[in-house]
Amino acid sequence: MIKKTLLLSLVFIWVGSATMAQETLQEQFGDDLEFPALPYFGYGSGLGITAPDSTFRLNLRFRIQNRATYTSDGNTDAVEAAVRRLRLRFDGFVGDPRFLYAIQLSFAPGDVGELSPGDNINIIRDAVFFYRPNRNWNFSFGQTKLPGNRQRINSSGALQLTDRSINNARFSIDRDFGIQAYYLQEDVDRFSYNVKTAVSTGDGRNWTRNPSLDLAYTTKFEMYPFGAFQRDGTMFEGDLVREQTPKLMLSGVYHFNKGAQRTRGQLGQELAERRDLTSVLLDAMLKYRGWSVQTAYLTRRTHNPGVWGADGSLLNIYAGTGMDFQLSHLFQNNFELIGRYSFQNINPETTIQIEKSEQYSVGITRYIWEHALKLQAEATYNEEQTRILNEPERSSWYVRFQVEIGI
Repeated sequence: MIKKTLLLSLVFIWVGSATMAQETLQEQFGDDLEFPALPYFGYGSGLGITAPDSTFRLNLRFRIQNRATYTSDGNTDAVEAAVRRLRLRFDGFVGDPRFLYAIQLSFAPGDVGELSPGDNINIIRDAVFFYRPNRNWNFSFGQTKLPGNRQRINSSGALQLTDRSINNARFSIDRDFGIQAYYLQEDVDRFSYNVKTAVSTGDGRNWTRNPSLDLAYTTKFEMYPFGAFQRDGTMFEGDLVREQTPKLMLSGVYHFNKGAQRTRGQLGQELAERRDLTSVLLDAMLKYRGWSVQTAYLTRRTHNPGVWGADGSLLNIYAGTGMDFQLSHLFQNNFELIGRYSFQNINPETTIQIEKSEQYSVGITRYIWEHALKLQAEATYNEEQTRILNEPERSSWYVRFQVEIGI
């Protein structure tokens, strides 16, 4: 299987290179650089430096999320205030616009995580080299997001609510080191589609322990029945473009992680016994005149999800199924109302105390400069059904205010 996958990737590279000869650099790229494997950053061009002879380009971008949250679980009330995210990104090309690079670093405590003995520091989020022979083909090598479900691919700075759903927290796939090959066929006026593939380590970002021949394989197909969204509108939530004709995206992802070493594949605690994980991720997005509708289905399956951790504790693979439903409307004054409902069911073979979770969220966002400068307020209520006899149900809620700023 590994040999077939590598052979297919080489064929992709050969075909993509063969189509390059007839196009000039200006026809291929114009004045913009696009990174289809990276989150949405189209709202600002950052601080750019281009060499006089156009042999390299460097763009510098940053973004900050500052938030304050009041939480309550019925027993304990608390106020949390923190820098949720602080990111720096550098991107551009070297020598030729076909050879691109992107680097993204994170510095907030919630991004880096707690440094434990034997663990690598997690500052590096993206460090990836791209080869774009033309507008249709894109190849990458390095660490970046896998072509997963829509909300995970989107930058956390391009979300309508202050965070992703409970299903994204447990069932999505994330950053990994590997090779990716994309074929992109997008046109705003007619039926369009994209095919995206990846072969990666399966262990997540900055993982250097226990190398093996076990790899992860990802395939994604995206379809746009009424043509592609304007300004890459699938890469940010909400209809900020105010599409004048209905735009619909349907996508599906199949991901197989052979011999996963962590409870959530690219994320989670380290396992003493490896497990094969299979994920299926389905998305739909519709935008029209300020209205936006999104829905997602996520599932992860494995054999015998109960397993021992590397530290000798009993752990569980996060196996189960979840769905998200999200609706929003952007008014002419750039205020937006958002509602989201999520539910998930955990595989009954696990020993996880939670059996079923539901989440209800409402929010209001004021866009000052699209997603680059916005004010967000959110209220969320969580309800959980447990397997604990004397505590069959749990509930909690929070209200949050967040400021997002970036270039």
